[in-house]
Amino acid sequence: MKKALGIIALLACAAAQAAPLEWRGISLSGAEWGEKLPFPGVYGKDFVYPSVDSTAYYQAKGMNLMRVGFRWERLQPRLMGELDEAELARLRGFVDGTTARGLHVLLDPHNYAAYKEVRIGTTEVPVAAFADFWRRLALAFKDNPRVQFGLVNEPHGLPTETWAEAAQAAIDAIRATGARNLVTVPGNGYTGAWSWFETTWYGSANAAVMDRVHDPLDRMLFEVHQYFDKDGSGTTPECVSPGIGEERLRRFTAWLREHKRRALLGEIGGGSNPVCEQAVQGALRHLQANADVWAGWLWWAGGPSWGDYFMSLEPEATGRDKPQMRWLEPFLGDK
Repeated sequence: MKKALGIIALLACAAAQAAPLEWRGISLSGAEWGEKLPFPGVYGKDFVYPSVDSTAYYQAKGMNLMRVGFRWERLQPRLMGELDEAELARLRGFVDGTTARGLHVLLDPHNYAAYKEVRIGTTEVPVAAFADFWRRLALAFKDNPRVQFGLVNEPHGLPTETWAEAAQAAIDAIRATGARNLVTVPGNGYTGAWSWFETTWYGSANAAVMDRVHDPLDRMLFEVHQYFDKDGSGTTPECVSPGIGEERLRRFTAWLREHKRRALLGEIGGGSNPVCEQAVQGALRHLQANADVWAGWLWWAGGPSWGDYFMSLEPEATGRDKPQMRWLEPFLGDK
């Protein structure tokens, strides 16, 4: 046991000596909540944006990218219509204040490729409506180079080909505004790195379809998510094995290199236990070892409303770090 712990310590030390990846950060939740209540809900009660001040903790740890979730339907109450002024002001307040601190913000419509639970690509929610939404959002934020555009959270429930068409339409609409901001593009089937090649449950494999999505400015990253519990959902605190982190990323990494693409690990996390610690650190070492195709990672999650959620990285009321922060510190670089 002592030998194993010594090896882990040596590996963590080696990671600390390696250059950190360009993007290191966290997903901040709160503004996407309340979708199961009478919509759109009451601000401050059913949903709330994280505060700008709360990002100082993560910045002090060496993180530089905050992913902020929100709901498409709140920001655009009518498809093809104007953005809601009050909701846009809330989002803009967080974005402007956070980027003024020198941080970057990744916008995250946390909608699973749906609008009011109707999938993109249907008669009710055509691809053109998704492109229109991103045209409007790009116009609102394109002048801030510290803003990044994450097309949508975890698409599922639609054909992979339809999602690829929608992603391309959104990119084209963004670029037509003159926006040069970085864009992150998820795959279908909850965009799991380990399921990138699956064909049995979400339709055509991402590996066979998503390479058709291109950015004329070559400023896009594929965004995948990866957890290490039995079904890869991130809903339980146990991880399968100490080595599962690297194992579940390896094949996708090879796909990126083969197709000359790059990616962001947009969600990673695990429960506070030694097996998950080794799994998470193994995954992050894998990213650093393959920095030619991996641009960075984001922990899931932080934000004001998580309470005792097992993956929340929000510090304790006393200011004490959650245990998982210690795992991440070797990969954060200089403060």
